[in-house]
Amino acid sequence: MTKIEVNTDITDERWQSSIANITEVIEKVKNATFAYVAEHENLPILQTDKPLVISLCLSDNATVHELNRDFRGMDKPTNVLTFANIDSDSFTLADDCFDEIDLGSIILAYETMTREADIENISLEAHFCHLLTHGFLHIIGYDHIKEDEAEQMEGLEVAILQTMQIANPYAEDEVE
Repeated sequence: MTKIEVNTDITDERWQSSIANITEVIEKVKNATFAYVAEHENLPILQTDKPLVISLCLSDNATVHELNRDFRGMDKPTNVLTFANIDSDSFTLADDCFDEIDLGSIILAYETMTREADIENISLEAHFCHLLTHGFLHIIGYDHIKEDEAEQMEGLEVAILQTMQIANPYAEDEVE
């Protein structure tokens, strides 16, 4: 499989105190996501011999709010933002200009993530794994703007999370 490197910058110390062994968790999610996609999807980007590089920033609401406002026109924080440098549909393996391929950046907001985990009554680590999987899928070209895209992306998320023994985040609560 293609070598994938995640360069992590933790700008808010609460991440490390809230998720034990966060570096190992990031590695686990990266491996699960890309192994699953490589096995079940036919993406040219995952067939390159060049290393793929992803920048991951574990930040806070203020930073994500500013980025969301400035780049997406949405004046509020969100749980995860992804700035992908490639579109998997237009990616070509013929580009020999660089030794590695910079896929882009993923930024997560600590406060939004913890609030959502509390509301959903799920562990912070499980929600973090879901959001990171979501970001990894965006970085390689998946999206959820159209309904069919959303269904495909959610299906991949559920399947990938299942490989890590994490419950379906989209499952409706059973009514008794």
